[in-house]
Amino acid sequence: MPITTRITELLEIEHPVVQGGMQGVGTAQLASAVSNAGGLGILTALTQPSPEALREEIARCQSMTDKPFGVNMTVLPTINAPDYNAYAQAIIDGGIRIVETAGTQAVREIWEMLKPHGVKILHKCTAVRHALSAERAGCDVISIDGFECAGHPGEDDIPGLILIPAAADKVKIPMLASGGFGDGRGLAAALALGADGINMGTRFCATKEAPIHDNVKQAYIENDERGSFLIFRNFKNTARVGKSAVSEEVVRRLANPDAQFSDVQELVSGKAGREVLETGDLDKGIFWAGMVQGLIHDIPTCEELISRIVGDAEAIIKQRMGAMVG
Repeated sequence: MPITTRITELLEIEHPVVQGGMQGVGTAQLASAVSNAGGLGILTALTQPSPEALREEIARCQSMTDKPFGVNMTVLPTINAPDYNAYAQAIIDGGIRIVETAGTQAVREIWEMLKPHGVKILHKCTAVRHALSAERAGCDVISIDGFECAGHPGEDDIPGLILIPAAADKVKIPMLASGGFGDGRGLAAALALGADGINMGTRFCATKEAPIHDNVKQAYIENDERGSFLIFRNFKNTARVGKSAVSEEVVRRLANPDAQFSDVQELVSGKAGREVLETGDLDKGIFWAGMVQGLIHDIPTCEELISRIVGDAEAIIKQRMGAMVG
C-alpha cells in the first residue's frame, strides 16, 4: 500500500516526495523523471535564460511526462533582476498548476498573479514565523527548510528535528519537511515529526537523470556529513555549499572581519557555478550541497531512488515501529 498523506492528495501524486527547485539542475530531464517515478518534479524557472525559454522547457517536460510537475520561482535581491512577472506569465500560459516559491516578500506579487489561475503555491520557509505568514497570505503548502539544507538555511540555525515539529504544531495547511532528507528513514521520521512529505534537493542531484557532470555527482558521494561549508554569514545571507578547494578558499577569505563580497565574487558567481555543473571542473566555482551528503552512497535513477525511499519508509513504519508498540 502506498503512503497516502495530505500532500499526495492535494498535489495528486503517488508518493510524498518532492524534488526541490534547484538552479541549473531543475530541467525537464530531471523533473519528468521524478514525476514519472511518482513524486513531484520541479522545473527551475530562472535556470532558463528567458520567459520564452521557460515556455519551451515547460512544453518539453509536458512531452516527457503525463504526471503532475511544478515550477520553482525564487525571488531574491539582485543587481540585474530578471522580469519575474514575465516568467510568472510563462508559467500561467503553460498551464502549470503547482508552483514552488522562495525568497523575499516581493514573491507575494507572484502569488497574486498565480492564484487567480488555480495555481497551488508551495512556499519554502526557514522559520515558523515565516511559514505562518505565508499560510495567512493564502499559500497551499509550506516546505519548512531546516539548517541542514543546501542553499540558504536562513539565519536562525534551527535543525529539522526541532523546526519540523515546531512548525507542525502551528501550521494548519499541508507541510513538507526539507533539508537533510535522502532515504526512507528520513521520510518515516518526517512523517513522525508532523510533516506530510519530504522535499529533497541534494539527493536528487546525485541521480542518473540530474543534468550535471559525473564529477559533481561523485563529489556528493565522496563528501560526508561534514562535507559542506556555511558562507556569506558576514552578509546575513548564509549559504551552505559543498566542500571543495574553491569553497575552502571562500571561507578563508571571508574569515577576515573586514571582508567584502567583492573579495570572493569571482569564486561564487552564478556563471562559475554553472561551469562546475557543466564541465565537472570543481576548481571553477562552488556547488550547492547539504549535510545529507553523508547519506549518499550511489547514483540511482529517480525511479530507483523514490521506490527505495518509499519502500524503506513503509518497512520502518510497519515493521520496526509496529513491533515496538506491538
